[in-house]
This record gives sequence, C-alpha cells and structure tokens, in this order.
Amino acid sequence: MNWCADSVELKPPAKRYRIGELVRHSPFSRQTIHNYTIMGLIREAEWTDGGHRLYDESVFDQLARIIELKRTKSLTEIRRMLREEQAATQQMSRAETQRHKTANASNQQHGRNSNMKAHARDAEGTTFDA
Repeated sequence: MNWCADSVELKPPAKRYRIGELVRHSPFSRQTIHNYTIMGLIREAEWTDGGHRLYDESVFDQLARIIELKRTKSLTEIRRMLREEQAATQQMSRAETQRHKTANASNQQHGRNSNMKAHARDAEGTTFDA
C-alpha cells in the first residue's frame, strides 16, 4: 500500500472492473462490451499484466448513456456524437490550461515588477559616498 506515515488521509486504490464484472452488473453481453470498446464507445482505464482490459467506475455512466442514446440513434451516430463531445472537452481543457499558464505568467511578471519597484524605492534613499 502506498501511503505516507505523516499523511492524514488514506485513499484506497480506484476500483477496476474486468469485462466479466461489467457483464454481471449491466444488461450487456461480453461480446457487446468488447465491441463497444473496439468501436471507441467506451474505454478501458488500464490493462493487466496478463493483457486483460480493466475499466473504471465511469464506464457504468457511459454504458447507461449508450442505452439512452440507442433509443433514437444508431451506434455510428452515437460514436460520432461521443467523439465530437470528447474533442470539444479536450479543446476546452487545452484552453483552460493555456489560461492558467497565461495567468501564472502574468502573476509572475507582476511579482517581478513589484520587486523591481521596491528595489528602486530602496535605492532612491541610498547615497553612495566615495
């Protein structure tokens, strides 16, 4: 277990699910889960050393959404829709990251300017005797 003796909070590792567990806890067959993964409708969180796919808890929300969307859309339409949403989310994330970088750079520049002004004020009152 990874934890620090000085740590106040212990967090258990995130639960991972194999395909068989998804089948037991959803209305989907093993083949459907496999097909949805291959199609990119759902994504594995990681792989075991033995090559098994492991899914995180978010896969249940994704599967529920697929069930809902299948009432009015084909799997091809669902895949296109999910990819567009993912691309938009990634673009928003990149824009947010850029805003943070810009804000941090601006704050650092402001800090440097403040330091320079303080040093200039300090230097104004200093006389140098030869």
